[in-house]
Amino acid sequence: MTGQLVSGDGRSGDHRHSRPLSRADVCVAACADLFADDGEILASPMGLIPSLGARLARLTSAPDLLLSDGEATLLRPDGEPEGWLPFRQVFDVVAYGRRHVVMGANQVDRYGNQNISCIGAHERPARQLLGMRGAPGNTANHRTSYWVPRHSRRVLVEAVDVVSGVGHDRARAAGLRFHDVYRVVTNLAVFDFETPDGAIRLRSVHPGVEPAEVTAQTGFAVRTDDVPVTRTPSAAELELLYTVLDPDGRREKEVPTP
Repeated sequence: MTGQLVSGDGRSGDHRHSRPLSRADVCVAACADLFADDGEILASPMGLIPSLGARLARLTSAPDLLLSDGEATLLRPDGEPEGWLPFRQVFDVVAYGRRHVVMGANQVDRYGNQNISCIGAHERPARQLLGMRGAPGNTANHRTSYWVPRHSRRVLVEAVDVVSGVGHDRARAAGLRFHDVYRVVTNLAVFDFETPDGAIRLRSVHPGVEPAEVTAQTGFAVRTDDVPVTRTPSAAELELLYTVLDPDGRREKEVPTP
């Protein structure tokens, strides 16, 4: 095993004085780390685990982060309104890169091209999905990360069937000024694109995950030498998760602990 599930203070999850630690907790902390050093920008997390991550970041490492209800209201981490962002001003936020969106992905390839549109040829798809939605504009205009709750070769693919979100290869060819596909967080690992050609790189594997499991479940070659283990949330972060952010444990249904 690459590492067992332990709390951020180094104690095992079943210690009498520590909170239980799960794979979902590690994923929430990894999503919180997406927003580290972002400053006063608009966080737009889509889905439960990314939303918990953004709220956890606001309470810990990123106090200037702006949280939205997805419409016009800015929220405190407890969900209470703290401001108003009318629709016409959202375009100002988007156009100048002052936003970090975390989207899902049905497919992501080695350069961060994302597909949420359909499986198969666009002209005659085998399966219809969400459609392009805001993916082209998100990836062209501000920082974008992806959350993948079920890491598999069907999701992390050599080449996406349809490009919804623009990856680093296409952005470079098109000269997109504000393009910033940042990271991919999955239930097994964290990836980034900090390579000379913008190709994906394995940044860390979650505690209890062997690098070989990541390579077996990824549809393109991944280097696994000297890959660290994803950090575990601190005792204070776990306390927030268990008592404030998700006391009902909804996160465990999205990412069960093996």
